[in-house]
Amino acid sequence: MKISRQPTPVTLKIDQKQLENVKCFKYLGSLLTDDGRCTCENTSRIAMAKAAFSKKKNLFTSKLDLNLRKKLVKCYIWSIALYGAETWTLRAVDQKHLESFEMWCWRRMEKISWTDYVRNEEVLIRVSEQRNILHEIRKRKANWIGHVLRRNCLLKEVIEGKIEGRIEVTRRRGRRRKKMLDDLGDRRGYCHLKEKALDRIKWRNCFGRDCGPVVLTDY
Repeated sequence: MKISRQPTPVTLKIDQKQLENVKCFKYLGSLLTDDGRCTCENTSRIAMAKAAFSKKKNLFTSKLDLNLRKKLVKCYIWSIALYGAETWTLRAVDQKHLESFEMWCWRRMEKISWTDYVRNEEVLIRVSEQRNILHEIRKRKANWIGHVLRRNCLLKEVIEGKIEGRIEVTRRRGRRRKKMLDDLGDRRGYCHLKEKALDRIKWRNCFGRDCGPVVLTDY
């Protein structure tokens, strides 16, 4: 796989056999694509989580205590949907899909059909929840990034862009492409973000339990 703006294939041979150029493949359970985005992986994970919900639908929609059913959904279903979320670079469309999936879980759990025309705010009140899935992803990403930045390893050098070599940069129209660390970005720059990461307690205070859930308007 070649992740580049140029569509030219890569010629690579092992034992005189040419390797196939692919646009996507699954590695360690995550779907990698040649555009470097996580949209396909996001869609795939949501589909698997919905399938898992359907298999245990009788449990999630039973007469068990509401808090217990919510814990089961977050433990069993969200774990499938958010596998590998620490490395995702979420665009606006990806965030919208995840929030829609979150509301889908609560609606199915409360047996609310889309024909009932119940607003998202009303659903959240019924289950005593707030929009929380994006905050959960941000918290997981912060825990992972903080662990990486406190070590001296190859992954840290890749994130900081310290790999030696020369790259041809060409200007393109439009906004700068969003990076993985932009979700945790600090107005004072990457150096200040890294300084906070070196202090484990300070880092946990910034992105731990004290950081409230994400609350967005209905759409």
